[in-house]
Amino acid sequence: MSKPLWRALFRPRPLLAFAAALLLATAWGSLVQTQYNLAALQGLGQSIDAATRWQTSLQDLLGFGPVYAAIVLAAWLPAFAAAFWLGRRKGAYLVCVVPLATSVSLIAAIRLIDAFAPMPVLIYATRTLDGLLAMAVGGLVGGLLFIWLVRPKADRAGDLR
Repeated sequence: MSKPLWRALFRPRPLLAFAAALLLATAWGSLVQTQYNLAALQGLGQSIDAATRWQTSLQDLLGFGPVYAAIVLAAWLPAFAAAFWLGRRKGAYLVCVVPLATSVSLIAAIRLIDAFAPMPVLIYATRTLDGLLAMAVGGLVGGLLFIWLVRPKADRAGDLR
């Protein structure tokens, strides 16, 4: 009899893959919201040079990044649980379900936070559908990274050819 799936997830490799995916999705979301904020300032006539854009991006990674990481983590824990329950047969199905779950869970978490935030939206970029979807792409890419990092060794051997 094989080990339950939850035991397989709490091994070093899946945990490191989860951490890497979380970092990628967090950095993506932080940078997306920074660029939306800077674009809004430019729309108001503010001139923003490349040095300011880089400095602001770095400051937001350090300042907003941890807050967004907590949002991503809160969204992903139930998303991963649902994805692995739905994809318990593994294979191609799981490869599709995890990235879908990681992106949809971010949309749900952001909209849930917005429902309780005193301001119209917590993250300016998510005021529009394109901004919300740009943030969700970070979840999708993070989910794909997770799947790529935990794929079986036989699949990884083919990468070197």
